[in-house]
Amino acid sequence: MQHAVGSPLPPPHQPGQGPGAGWASAAHHPGPHPGAPQGPAPVPPPPPAAGFPGAGVPTGAVPPSPVPPSPVPPSPMPPPVPQHPAAPPAPQAPPASDITGHVPLPPGGPVGMPTAPPAATAVPDPTHTTLAVLLIGPAGAGKTSVAKYWADHRRVPTAHISLDDVREWVRSGFADPQSGWNDNSEAQYRLARRTCGFAARNFLANGISCILDDAVFPDRPVVGLGGWKRHVGPGLLPVVLLPGLDIVLERNAERSGNRRLTDEEVARIHGRMAGWYGSGLPIIDNSQLDVPGTARILDEVLARAIASPPSW
Repeated sequence: MQHAVGSPLPPPHQPGQGPGAGWASAAHHPGPHPGAPQGPAPVPPPPPAAGFPGAGVPTGAVPPSPVPPSPVPPSPMPPPVPQHPAAPPAPQAPPASDITGHVPLPPGGPVGMPTAPPAATAVPDPTHTTLAVLLIGPAGAGKTSVAKYWADHRRVPTAHISLDDVREWVRSGFADPQSGWNDNSEAQYRLARRTCGFAARNFLANGISCILDDAVFPDRPVVGLGGWKRHVGPGLLPVVLLPGLDIVLERNAERSGNRRLTDEEVARIHGRMAGWYGSGLPIIDNSQLDVPGTARILDEVLARAIASPPSW
């Protein structure tokens, strides 16, 4: 028995018939249907082919034999397809993020405010925690030396991001503040801060701590500290490194190139940095400390900042 490919369209609606009358059986048995309403003068179907089992009998005709017609055999079912055990899926290549280790940045700053541990727990160890630290201080305070040493000796991956290094990426057209503070030098400082902030967020999103150093002034909170908070996130931990003026002048005298400032400029910057006293930020006076000793004090300060985050 052959079957049509696909179901035929439903018959048009006729008076006295429902929209779907006879639709289910008409798809496979085109003969008349017992019990269906007969139209006027139906045309009898042609005689069935010889050997066609279960041919329909016209309405009102007497069967030639008292033996009832054989029931319509069910449509032959296709032979069952042998089931084979499913082959294991082919190994897929890992996505690019697994190959490079890059993690897409989430919206906003990924560095949340550190949460204070329960009172029964010990003081957290900052050497095992992913942190974002901003080391603030005047020129000659030792920010870069301490930041590099601290990043080199941590037990978790840590990056050091220096604002001055990023600012000096500009070669032709570099606006040196020593030549005068103007719109160009201000714009390049802002650009360098945004670049450092993006780099810090990228490192932190990939599980790498970072420490940034910048000479942020307390009398410009929106541009300085507020800008860093916007670029990196509210979990940024600022720490002020502020030795005495004589130490700053001595260290500045050992510098060369555009990193060396005049004594008058150093004294003016140091005086402005004194405004951090009373701000609530932790301050380290490293006048009598070497670089390793300052890094140890920095770890202690950060442990207290994690346990009780400062408000800034």
